[in-house]
Amino acid sequence: MDFNAAPLGLMEIPFPRIDPVALHLPGGFPVRWYGIMFMVAFASGYFILRRLARRGFLPLSPDKVGDLVFALVVGVILGGRLGYILFYDFASFAANPARIIRIWEGGLAFHGGFAGAIAGGWWFARQHGVPFLRLGDCITLGVTPGIFAVRMANFINGELYGRVTTDAVPWAVRFPTDPIAMRLTGAAAGRTMRERELLLERAYQTGLWDQVAPMVPLRHPSQLYEALAEGLLLGLVMWGLYTWNRRRGRDLAPGTYGGVFVLGYGLLRSLVELFRQPDAQFTDAGDPVGTVLGPLTMGQTLSLAMIVLGIFLIVRGVRIGAGPAAEPEEVPST
Repeated sequence: MDFNAAPLGLMEIPFPRIDPVALHLPGGFPVRWYGIMFMVAFASGYFILRRLARRGFLPLSPDKVGDLVFALVVGVILGGRLGYILFYDFASFAANPARIIRIWEGGLAFHGGFAGAIAGGWWFARQHGVPFLRLGDCITLGVTPGIFAVRMANFINGELYGRVTTDAVPWAVRFPTDPIAMRLTGAAAGRTMRERELLLERAYQTGLWDQVAPMVPLRHPSQLYEALAEGLLLGLVMWGLYTWNRRRGRDLAPGTYGGVFVLGYGLLRSLVELFRQPDAQFTDAGDPVGTVLGPLTMGQTLSLAMIVLGIFLIVRGVRIGAGPAAEPEEVPST
């Protein structure tokens, strides 16, 4: 495809000019949208878990939900960072270990964060005598709004964009963070993330972006695909299933809701990976797609394990069967 001949047209979504840094605190400390969306994720999870505790579905005092969320925060951040390093960018972090603590620049893998949440939830369950599988059900009911929020932050950052497409996709986007765009705007010369962002902003202000945009390929906005699929759609499925059973006065067997989430996320993520640009470190001249296990990308490979786990939990839950819904007064007051 000749990108130099690609004209700008109406059949695309202009990339929004949103500064990844939302505001600067006194002293010049930057607060990024990425961090804000993580705060939104944990705040929404906190309120959902308190609601489930008040309804008796989560066998835990509502006053203890804050402690649970703290354990999950630690697990998600540590697991997400470790997962990103091990699965996606080990060589780069090994060469510059100081980058490990710079999580405000991104670099948290969902699958690693999910494993970290499992570890944090398991520890909390043991400490407070809460059934682990039911705790997992509640966590998965509360996580989808956060997935939506964080994927929107990925879009604002222009990271994790999709594969090259054409104007046959009316919602395609020309990302200023595309390697071709970075080179043409001079942003690739930035040494730090913030320097690159400021160089891109300068390209907008000087009109340079308007000049080079026709040479930048259209791409699938895969961040939005993931927000809508893994956040909105999966959330509607989870809460629809929960509400439907509650109205009938029953609760599915512990672990069943968790199984629906794990299976659903694994399937949806595997589908979106068909449109998401594979990580550059997995591609080469002989493998431009960037597969790691046969025809599977890293995201699909990790999601395969989730699919297997989800099927196991759902089959187990079906065999056990649903039981009567727990009442609010059954919540322990410890």
